[in-house]
Amino acid sequence: MTASPAVPQLSLDNISVGYGGPIVVRDVSIEVEQQEFVTILGPSGSGKTTLLRAIAGYLRPATGTVTIAGTIASNERTWLPPERRRIGIVPQEGALFPHLDVAGNIAFGLRDKKKARARVAEMLEMVDLSGLEKVRPHELSGGQQQRVALARALAPAPSLVLLDEPFSSLDASLRIDVRTEVRRLLADIGTTAILVTHDQEEALSMADRVAVMSSGRIEQVDAPWTVYDDPSTLNVARFIGDLVELPVTEVQGASAHTAIGWVPIRDHRESESSSRRVVLRPEQLVLVADRGVGPDPQGVPGTVESIRYHGHDSLTSVRLDDGPVVDVRSAGGAGVAVGDPVRVVVTGTARMFADPVV
Repeated sequence: MTASPAVPQLSLDNISVGYGGPIVVRDVSIEVEQQEFVTILGPSGSGKTTLLRAIAGYLRPATGTVTIAGTIASNERTWLPPERRRIGIVPQEGALFPHLDVAGNIAFGLRDKKKARARVAEMLEMVDLSGLEKVRPHELSGGQQQRVALARALAPAPSLVLLDEPFSSLDASLRIDVRTEVRRLLADIGTTAILVTHDQEEALSMADRVAVMSSGRIEQVDAPWTVYDDPSTLNVARFIGDLVELPVTEVQGASAHTAIGWVPIRDHRESESSSRRVVLRPEQLVLVADRGVGPDPQGVPGTVESIRYHGHDSLTSVRLDDGPVVDVRSAGGAGVAVGDPVRVVVTGTARMFADPVV
């Protein structure tokens, strides 16, 4: 007998949400599997936090169905209030109750007060904060506050945890440490989670899948490496990471001609338009010394205009002899200086899209 497929932990079917007026989330559909970690990534105003609030039950969608663990939480006939959805929430900046100590914050959502003390102790041990039960939030570091907020969200054993940009107020080095620890904890206990963020590195490094939002719609849902290497739209390509865009002058089979020469292209998405462009990541371009020798020199010539050194890599801007400036990412130092003549070589394949309608 074949086992039935697992029920998704969350299912959104054609969700649209407004604030009593304009619709800010439009026709969003996505399924999140049990124990999956999904990030909703988008710029400010894209609708990602509004979508999170609709999942939590703080906003009622204008249309569509929200289903949590097989139970309809919201549609045109049904409405479950937030307290009946078994959802834990980690808000921006943790948002701990300042008048309660650590234990009081963690126990806040627990209904069985007799078992609260044991559950609080269990949560504190899980987030490595045992012994801080009586400490007030203002006495904690930023990282400790985030862990208390996570413990509070997990204490009632929710079926789903929603994280609304919880790391945005932390400094860079602490942010990396805390989000790594949070991801590990959620994986260890097998909790399904959705993280809302505008931080691309955060989304790509933490998620099983990334949902990219723009103007109230989800444009792509894929594994992090697919979203980065194979964006489904020009908008996604532009939002995720650095990009080199080059107008196309001619297409022959699986190659497009640009200012950087003939570039291999993948499947021709949106490529029937007469106005097209290819997109590459800066690490797909390689600098070679321009020694001006040989009958068929590699790459196209240009001159180094600027170098931005980041320690682990360098981003070198090169003015091509044909006019445009392209950015080249190199591991460590670039090995060139401003004013040096170089040649730029393409590696791998590019994506080609129709130019956006202005």
